[in-house]
Amino acid sequence: MSFERFIAKRIYAQTDEKRQISRPAIRIALIGIIIGMAVMIVSIAVVMGFKSQVSSKVVGFGAHIQVLSLTQGEDYELLPVLTTDSLERVIRRNPQVADVQRFATKMGMLKTQDDFRGIQFKGVDEGYDLSFFRQYLKEGKIPQFSSKEATNQLLVSQRIASDLHIQAGDKVYAYFVNESGMRARRFTVCGIYETHLSEYDRNVVMTDIYTIRRLNNWDSDMSTGFEITIKDYDRLDDVTQELVYKINKVYDKNGCMYGAFSIRQLAPHIFSWLGVLDMNVIMILVLMICVASFTVMSGLLIVMLERINMIGILKSLGATNRSVRQVFINFSVMLVGRGMLWGNVIGLALCFLQSQFHLVRLDPAVYYLDAVPIRFDWLLFLLVNAITLIISFIVIFGSSYLMSISRPAQTMRFE
Repeated sequence: MSFERFIAKRIYAQTDEKRQISRPAIRIALIGIIIGMAVMIVSIAVVMGFKSQVSSKVVGFGAHIQVLSLTQGEDYELLPVLTTDSLERVIRRNPQVADVQRFATKMGMLKTQDDFRGIQFKGVDEGYDLSFFRQYLKEGKIPQFSSKEATNQLLVSQRIASDLHIQAGDKVYAYFVNESGMRARRFTVCGIYETHLSEYDRNVVMTDIYTIRRLNNWDSDMSTGFEITIKDYDRLDDVTQELVYKINKVYDKNGCMYGAFSIRQLAPHIFSWLGVLDMNVIMILVLMICVASFTVMSGLLIVMLERINMIGILKSLGATNRSVRQVFINFSVMLVGRGMLWGNVIGLALCFLQSQFHLVRLDPAVYYLDAVPIRFDWLLFLLVNAITLIISFIVIFGSSYLMSISRPAQTMRFE
């Protein structure tokens, strides 16, 4: 063991009560590093959890990309497009495309004896992936939808069920308006789900695509559009752009123009809100790193000033400025290392407890979630640790250079 490291360990471990200033300063610096590191870990986990869970809910309602008509009808509903097998094959040629599904929509009104509500009815077929709704199912069962016959089944949200006072198994009437006038349908509520995504929970119910096509007087090859699920969410913009090049401004035989839109374009308010969270976590990281750096620097300077006589003795015995700096660099590395270790342990422990027991609850009407979400992104954790370590080293090296200006004759007389 080098003498620089030996002296640094003695300084770090010393419990001399005469050191009335340096010991509290060291403790404050250590606590500052621990708190800063823990806050950064928790902030990253919470923000990544928010982005992951909220975006997955939006994607669950509308997939990653939708191919729609660029032409709007007189009733402000999108005109249908031909969703042919040939167009589906063109879309599936992209290696990032995982699934392609047809859907159709129709505005209508759900009515019970006590109340009524304007709703968008979304029709899907037997091949539609309903695993998202199965995950949030609260009551009843997932209906078996079809593209060949009317099932007269509905999948509604808890919000709609509460407003209309209906339960799974109840019969409800729905009313629709088209060119021929008012049309009524009787549906059975098969399942009730709750995602807490109010923009969708209060406005959308699921039924079979066959019924929606008949209500709209559409042929069997006509739909509102395609929903496209991709394999890698990080490639969303690239895949959307490739589809835009292939199908945008292409007309079907009925004169409707195709257009491809990502879920970020279809729900910009939600994804803009998630983008603001990124800025918040960046500000928190910068603030915590600055606090940790300041506590390390102030603690190191206090220790150096209190050990000024020791510095003079070391220099008078032939120690170089580099050796003296190395003593305090080793001391600071021990301090920062211990603080970062405990900060990571505490931060990860808090994240684990929250992910398992949901200790901190949220108002789902505001945050779309009923508990603070956690996502463990180990790459980001390592990156934050690396940045903190680098900045701490810069501060440590800068502070240690103050020792090079001290003179043995003056420092040994300093009390």
